Amino acid sequence: MFKSITHVIYDMDGLLLDTESLHERVNGEVARRYGKTFNLEVKMAIAGRPTLDSAKILVELLQLPLTAEEYLVERNQLLYPLYSTAKILPGTVELIQHLAKYHIPQAIASSSSQHHFEMKTIHHQEWLKLFTTTTLGDDPAIKQGKPAPDIFLLAAKRLEANPEQCLVFEDSVAGMKAAIAAGMSVVVIPDAVFDRQLFTAADQVLDSMMEFNPQDWDLPGYY
Repeated sequence: MFKSITHVIYDMDGLLLDTESLHERVNGEVARRYGKTFNLEVKMAIAGRPTLDSAKILVELLQLPLTAEEYLVERNQLLYPLYSTAKILPGTVELIQHLAKYHIPQAIASSSSQHHFEMKTIHHQEWLKLFTTTTLGDDPAIKQGKPAPDIFLLAAKRLEANPEQCLVFEDSVAGMKAAIAAGMSVVVIPDAVFDRQLFTAADQVLDSMMEFNPQDWDLPGYY
């Protein structure tokens, strides 16, 4: 039996929007320029983390002859034109619209910067209006990025919600750890290539948002 939930918080990348496939393509391309391979180990290590943290980890693991900042310059030249093509992942907008219909407060808590968020969501303004608040990785009130709980605690504060009554949707280990550290329940919908054993600390692990049953969490069900 799960906790009774009053507020819902979503990560964005790899959870609401399929930006991860774009990142994988571009990270792979930059790595190849230096004779390296962007592999599953690196993908797992950077998933869910703030941009600069991810870049530092990637550069170190692949031993690239670049600083993290230099890497991001190369990456962004390839990535920025792709952001507006990010597709919605199955079942996400349906859930957001369903909960909004029943006036369940919802928030986004994403490690993305404001600039990146705007590029990714340019074609998704209609359903973004349904969120009560959006908290992003470059918010000055956030001292530490995921896996620290700061971003989720700030989102809950802005929702005027008790963390114990918040349900977080995540796709990464860092995000899962951040939600747990914040004292929240967490449903993880990981990339299909990730080992499910990494997410045993989550309350639920699903293959898709379409598997989620709101009634399990005392939320209004689909009828």
